[in-house]
Parts: sequence; C-alpha cells; structure tokens
Amino acid sequence: MRIVHFSDVHIGVENYTKIDPDTGMSTRLMDFLSTFDEVVSYSIDNDVDLVLFCGDAYKSREPSQTHQREFAKRINQLSSSGIPVFLLLGNHDMPHVVSKATALDIFSTLEVPNLYIGDSLKTYKIPTKGGLIQIVALPWIRRSAFLVRKEIQGLNHEEINESIQKSLTELILANAQKLDNSVPAIFAGHVSIGEAVTSSEQSMMLGRDHVLLKSAVALPQFDYVALGHVHRHQILGNDPKIVYSGSLQRVDFGEEKDDKGFCVLDIDPAKPAGLRVDNFEFKNVDAREFLSILVEIHEGDPNPTNTVIEAISRNHIDGKIVKLIIKLPIDLEGQIQDSEVRKALQGAHFLASISKEVTQQVKTRLGHTDSKIPHPKQALALYLESRNVPDDRAKLLIEHADGLIDYEDLE
Repeated sequence: MRIVHFSDVHIGVENYTKIDPDTGMSTRLMDFLSTFDEVVSYSIDNDVDLVLFCGDAYKSREPSQTHQREFAKRINQLSSSGIPVFLLLGNHDMPHVVSKATALDIFSTLEVPNLYIGDSLKTYKIPTKGGLIQIVALPWIRRSAFLVRKEIQGLNHEEINESIQKSLTELILANAQKLDNSVPAIFAGHVSIGEAVTSSEQSMMLGRDHVLLKSAVALPQFDYVALGHVHRHQILGNDPKIVYSGSLQRVDFGEEKDDKGFCVLDIDPAKPAGLRVDNFEFKNVDAREFLSILVEIHEGDPNPTNTVIEAISRNHIDGKIVKLIIKLPIDLEGQIQDSEVRKALQGAHFLASISKEVTQQVKTRLGHTDSKIPHPKQALALYLESRNVPDDRAKLLIEHADGLIDYEDLE
C-alpha cells in the first residue's frame, strides 16, 4: 500500500511576484501550482493507493474563484484516476465565522468520488485498492469550541492552553484505543507539536496555535503520523514515524534553506501494528529558490560598487528571489552606485530588497593612553597627526582652534 503525504499548498501566496506575460497569472501562483502538479503527477504515474493532504489548501480563508478552480482541477485529476484523496482541514481552510462553509466543503457538497474530508476529530475508514486504512484525523480545531465549556470559565490564558492540550490528547487516545489492530492506521493532524522547528508559518498564522506534546501522537496503535501546519519538513520520531511533510514552496526568506517536497511511504498490511511502514522517502520538488547575498565592505575600499558587483557575480541568481545586504562604513555609503548594483541583479526572478547596514567607525586616540578625556586642543593635535596632516598646516589649524576654545567652560 503506497501513500503520498503532503500539506500546506497555500495557493494564493503571491509575494515577490510579477505577472507572467503568456498567462496573465502571478508567477508565484504558477510556482505553487507547478509543485502541486508534481505531487499529482507522481501519484497518478505510480498508481498510489492513497493521497493524504494535511491541511492549508489556500493562503486566504476566503480564496478567490481562480484559486479554488486551480485547486479543484488537481484534486479532480486524482479522483478521476481512481485514487482516494483525504483532505484535512487546516487553519487557512476555516472561515472567519463558524456558520460559514469551509474552503473544502464544496467537495463533499458535490459528492466528488474517491474524496474524503477530514473536518472532525474522529476516525475515518478509507477503502483503497490495497485494502482498508484507518485515519484518526485532527483538523484545525477552533479555540472558540473550547472556550464555551463550563470548565474553562475563569481560567487564565496558560490554564486554558493546558486544558485544550489535555482535551485533545485524551480525544486522540480514545480514538486510537478503538482502532482495529488488524487494519493499518494513520494519525493525520494539522497541529503544532512542541518539539517541531518552525519556519515562516508563524508570520502567516490565522488563529491561535494549538501545541501538543509529541507523546500525544506517538501511540503504538499508529503505523504513521502525518502532520501539516509547520512548513519545514522534519521527522520527529521513528516509533511510529512522525513526519511533517512541510510546504511545497518557500513562502519567504525564513524558509530559504528548507527542503521542499512531499512524502511517500509503503505500508504492509500483513505486518503487526506499528511495524507496517516498509519504506519511507522524501521527494524533493522544484521549488522556487530564495537567495540572500551578504556583502561586507571594509574601510579604505577603493571601489565599493565593484566589490558588491563581484560578490553578486559569485552567486547563481538566475530564476531566484534575491535580497542583497550590504554592510559598510558610514563614509563609504555614498559611494555605492545603486543603478549599477541593480543592473548586476537583473538575472534574478525577483529582487526582494537591497538593504544597507551602515556601521559607525570607532575612532581611536593614537598615542593617547590616559583614561581621562583629553583637552580639545590635544585631541585635535592627535586627530591631525592620525590623518597625516603636514606639520605647518596642523600648526595653523591648532592656532585657529585655540582662539575658538572657551577655556573657562573646560575648568
């Protein structure tokens, strides 16, 4: 039984974008759809038994018609190929108002074949060509669903969080204990696990995060724990295997170094519970690359602009989203020719920013070792000496300064 696990498609993230002249669409939208296509193509070409999506189809809780059409088109490809698809609700799929439909409700309304919506914390039984599989689903749970409970009333923020964590942990355990051990079982959750390393998802957060301990999902009844919500791919455990597939595209520079892709696992139903995962693999997708270029310019650089351009040339910027950071002394700031620097960056897909981090040079008093502040006349003499000012000119400047100093104010 081969299963594909992916999450956090986030159709609608269109930062660092431009308009594609051929399609009229945002190039970033095309990026996200392209990597989604990689998941769909792999699943169909390899005739997988189940595609498991762990939440956040869109960026917005109210996606545009175009975004809904593009997501539905790809889900329909899987469904039409006879592949069961399980769609778990994420926080970005939930409406602002409880009474409104979720972004995924349309699929169950249309009764799309081979499609299952995980919108409740319960156990789903999904028939596949490789046999039955059980999925204990934890969609994004609204905080408001807990706040109406009597036992919550009067608790502070920390106590409320502890109560929610305890309730979710108990519900997961209750579902796990009711599973049929003779049938493969997966936990699918759109949730933060305390041990996970986060990326940019915090900047995109809609609603308050629920955090569970790893022990809440590391139960012997589960053959595999499939997670969404955290954008960085990571494996939190191996008994059972606990995995965030991560997002399919980088959202911003916080994910610059992150691998992007989806997970493929083979399950042998004939093996005992907890030992059924025969093979696991993370498949990288062709995600748009982000690149930060840091250039440090030092005091006395005869051509700061050329130094920056040479640093840019040492990087492969073609097709990447690039930001440039220049660190330089304050007296060289005006010597950077911005037009030449931008010309050197023209090969990038998108120039996110050029920022300058200016450093104020700390001046040392050459030859002055006394901890006391020197007399202004002495300080001037030291300064002129450090700048190699000719003796005759230095003498003239000191004489002029001597006439300007009010000695009474210095006493």
